[in-house]
Amino acid sequence: MSDLFVPAAEQAAAESAQSPLHVAMVAPPWFELPPRGYGGTEAVVAALVDGLVDRGHQVTLVASGSHRTKATRFHRVYDVPPTERLGDPAPEVVAAAEAARVLADADVDLVHDHTLAGPLLARGRRQPTVVTTHGPVAGSDGDYYERLGASVDVVAISASQRRLNPALNWVGTVHNAIDVRSFPYRADKDDYVLWLGRFSPQKAPDLAIEAARAAGRRIVLAGKLNEEPERRYFSERVAPLLGPDAEYVGEADATLKRELLAGAQALVFPIQWEEPFGMVMIEAMATGTPVVATRRGSVPEIVVDGATGVVVDDVAELPAAIHRATELDPAAARRHTLEHFDIPVMAAGYERVYRMLVEGTRSIRDITALGSAAEAAG
Repeated sequence: MSDLFVPAAEQAAAESAQSPLHVAMVAPPWFELPPRGYGGTEAVVAALVDGLVDRGHQVTLVASGSHRTKATRFHRVYDVPPTERLGDPAPEVVAAAEAARVLADADVDLVHDHTLAGPLLARGRRQPTVVTTHGPVAGSDGDYYERLGASVDVVAISASQRRLNPALNWVGTVHNAIDVRSFPYRADKDDYVLWLGRFSPQKAPDLAIEAARAAGRRIVLAGKLNEEPERRYFSERVAPLLGPDAEYVGEADATLKRELLAGAQALVFPIQWEEPFGMVMIEAMATGTPVVATRRGSVPEIVVDGATGVVVDDVAELPAAIHRATELDPAAARRHTLEHFDIPVMAAGYERVYRMLVEGTRSIRDITALGSAAEAAG
């Protein structure tokens, strides 16, 4: 795998020895950092803030609610994150306006914006604006980022995501990460497999139940179920399949999520869309739990087939894959996650992007090299 994703020890040491940067980090307004439950983007932003500070940089964080990060400075958008308004565009616009106000005269080297509306303000900014695409980059979403043009420098979270829209102003690819050591490692597993996520056809919990049942395994399901489309999908497609061997335990907070992941014989991840990065996969592997997944999106970049999980081309192969996964070495999954998806790896990757932009060394050759590295890892 390329050193774009895993910097060599001597390279990382050389980078951290350079003069520190001052980064303005703009988070989505919906959840506090880090989130106590659901909130994958917010979890990544919180981890990146801490990783950058650990590397000696200053970080000014613009976010909602209280925060439990190592940010040097903190500016609050909302006292209480407007989680119940998720999907309403107004909080996004308010967050962008507040970030613009706070950063108007701020002495920062660059702005790293993780919001939807915030990048619209990049054209009037003297510093570079880095945008991480945490969601889809094709269709209407891709059209938005294409229209932003060279006003923003776009970072992909996987090579598969980047391939979906090569027209964007890509500057690099940096995989998401977690604090691996905050996840308990267990070599001894309990008598269930796990599905964890948001209830939707794209995440396919119904397929996970059917695969586990065909494999003769008990399955536990935990996930977000508070928006109307989620409730409707759960009622129509998931609830009829529940029973003694398929149990829904509600939405898991950080503590319960770790307990469930660590105890599971396998995480069943039968995604039905080109998901750019499934955080739950690296969370599972961190606990020593292998991942059984369909070959969609970033899955082949994250899971080492036959070592840290089993990747299949068809859902009909899932039951046999569950059996195979339970025979894998849990230590291999933990080791893989530490080497490739731990916070220091992600922070070093973003630092390389930041320095390239701040120093003005971006060139066609740089972009090609970064793209080639991403492709090699895909």
